[in-house]
Amino acid sequence: MKMVMAVVPRDEAGHVIEALVAAGYTATFSDSRGGALRQAQQTLFIAVEKAHLEQVLSIIRTSCRSCIELETAESEKQLSLAAASTAEVGGAAVFVWDLERFEIYEV
Repeated sequence: MKMVMAVVPRDEAGHVIEALVAAGYTATFSDSRGGALRQAQQTLFIAVEKAHLEQVLSIIRTSCRSCIELETAESEKQLSLAAASTAEVGGAAVFVWDLERFEIYEV
């Protein structure tokens, strides 16, 4: 088994989860914030058999698209500052590690 942790923008997380569920996978998620811009994120945790890892990664890859966010200048004097404030946001940060044990406790 593998554990996939994907940190995705909050506005893209619903799309990623829908795509995972449609393919037969499930994910646990929690809200998080981070990065230089302190953007709202959701962290997804997906336990998956090793044989299905590449499919899960492909779903995440195709469901998260990077975009460019640009701060607008308040005046022409600040225009050069706005260009310096351009940052790439979106996409996903994905971590994969071996999962020694996976159990589900039912009530």
